[in-house]
Amino acid sequence: MAVTAIVVTYHTGPRLKECLYALLADPQVEAVIIVDNGNPEAMTRWIDQFCTKYDTFHVIKSRENLGFGTAVNRGFTAAKTEHVLVINPDAILRWNSVQPMLDTASTAREPYIIGGRIFDMKGREERGARRKDLTLFRAMTRLVGWNTWTLEHTPPPKTAIEMPVISGALFLMSAAGFAQIGGFDENYFLHVEDIDLCRRAREAGGEVWYNPTAAALHFGATSNAPSKTVAQHKADSLTRYFRKFAKGPFHRVMIEIALPFIRVATVLKAR
Repeated sequence: MAVTAIVVTYHTGPRLKECLYALLADPQVEAVIIVDNGNPEAMTRWIDQFCTKYDTFHVIKSRENLGFGTAVNRGFTAAKTEHVLVINPDAILRWNSVQPMLDTASTAREPYIIGGRIFDMKGREERGARRKDLTLFRAMTRLVGWNTWTLEHTPPPKTAIEMPVISGALFLMSAAGFAQIGGFDENYFLHVEDIDLCRRAREAGGEVWYNPTAAALHFGATSNAPSKTVAQHKADSLTRYFRKFAKGPFHRVMIEIALPFIRVATVLKAR
């Protein structure tokens, strides 16, 4: 079963080349759509030449940085296959990782999202590929150093398992399921949009799965975007998420009380 991969890139650096060559090698990846949100001229030329050499690779060029979710939505619109894989430009897909995701998808309930294991240079599982639901309590405790949210510190599953939230750095969906829930909420510029997507998929009756036999090496922090700017986007996204999913007047009041702390702590952690 053929898959289209979507790679959103913004000043990613040379890791993008490794990402694309790994996708070229996977037997289930039929096509790759690169959404270029902005790169140095030399990298833009390299992408153009690469896409000319391999006609299954296509590039969508933006005049500005659209943000991650909006760029992925553009990629899904251009995809022609039944399933689509989204992978970060600084992540190197382990060979033959797509097939296990497709196997999990074959028995999952639509709109499903299938995530995979994300590991660092030392082979350690990175934060975020397995997560509980995001709540005010979990966000605040995470910011003060008490992790009650992500699950990388817990024993890893050996086979596919349902998970409330997986990472947007590596996941597979059907094009129909993505369209069913309206794709990414484009009001998020960067961060939290994957948490929102998982929540809406489950609320629509679908399932979110984590399959550890699908994996990618994640270098991380390869973009030259300033860390403080990235943190500001994350704070904005957390604000939107909690306000969007507030339940009743009391919950909204609690959110407004907590948000200033969350915003300040998020930005300070980036310094």
